[in-house]
Amino acid sequence: MNYIGSKYSLLPFLHPIIENVVGTDLSNLVFCDLFAGTGVVGRSFKTAVNKVISNDVEYYSYVLNKNYIENHEEIIGKEEYINRLNALSPINSGFIYQNYCLGSGSGRQYFSDNNGMKVDAIRQQIENWKKSGEINEQLYYFLLCSLLESADKVANTASVYGAFLKHLKKSASKSFVLQPAYYEFNNNLHEVYQEDANDLITHIDGDILYLDPPYNTRQFGANYHLLNTIAEYKPFIPSGKTGLPKYDRSKYCSSITVKTVFDDLIRKANFKFIFLSYNNEGLMSTDEVGKIMSKYGKYDLVQQEYSRFKADRDNNRNIKANSTIEYVHILEKL
Repeated sequence: MNYIGSKYSLLPFLHPIIENVVGTDLSNLVFCDLFAGTGVVGRSFKTAVNKVISNDVEYYSYVLNKNYIENHEEIIGKEEYINRLNALSPINSGFIYQNYCLGSGSGRQYFSDNNGMKVDAIRQQIENWKKSGEINEQLYYFLLCSLLESADKVANTASVYGAFLKHLKKSASKSFVLQPAYYEFNNNLHEVYQEDANDLITHIDGDILYLDPPYNTRQFGANYHLLNTIAEYKPFIPSGKTGLPKYDRSKYCSSITVKTVFDDLIRKANFKFIFLSYNNEGLMSTDEVGKIMSKYGKYDLVQQEYSRFKADRDNNRNIKANSTIEYVHILEKL
């Protein structure tokens, strides 16, 4: 999935840093990805550790990680359900088509008309199966995750959902096909939450805490609102040209509150090792982060140049640099 701030390309940099501090044998350790997003970091540690705890306040992230992290055993018959969903006929009465496709008169074009109608048909059928008891929780989140990932591939956006494109791009013109969102099997149980990070941190503990909070004023609830809308599928009145729902603003996205809320998180964290990803364009400076973390134990810092996410290089965003410096702040809590 296209995602601002995804750490996929940083994994070869991040894994050696963590193993150099903690050790290469992680099999008995608990790893927490507290601002999980698409879950790429937690997923990369899933088979190496004893348990992954994954959390994000956004519901689309919760859905993705309920599949990619919490599902860990084979789901019998999941391919059959994928085929049944692909065989459904599009419907023109669903929420996505009525509010986010041009043919409905909404003025919005996040999906082609046919793709929007197909997303509605599939989303409604998944919910009907859940309500009737035909599918269990594991299959429910597998199918929802598959829908989000597949819908993202035909979305008519510049990678994020803050706005739609005026004309259908090539990938958005393709017919929607539901593809299975595969996940890795193992014998361990994992936990997935959708909670405020500073609240959840008081109820969990473990060995490795990985933090990738928002860096700036960008609100993920706005940039990925349509994924939340598909996942939750609860009617509301879309606002403005882009069809936004109401969403909460994160304290990590405000220069006024970020240092206080970050300090509170580190203070309350009951984890031996804490790793924070934060870049040189964040609301907190490198010195400010280091000053806060140093209060609670042995602190270190490593860095690497990192190619900017392609949506951030759009000329309309007034950003000239092609790369940022990604810092990994390391704390061994005392």
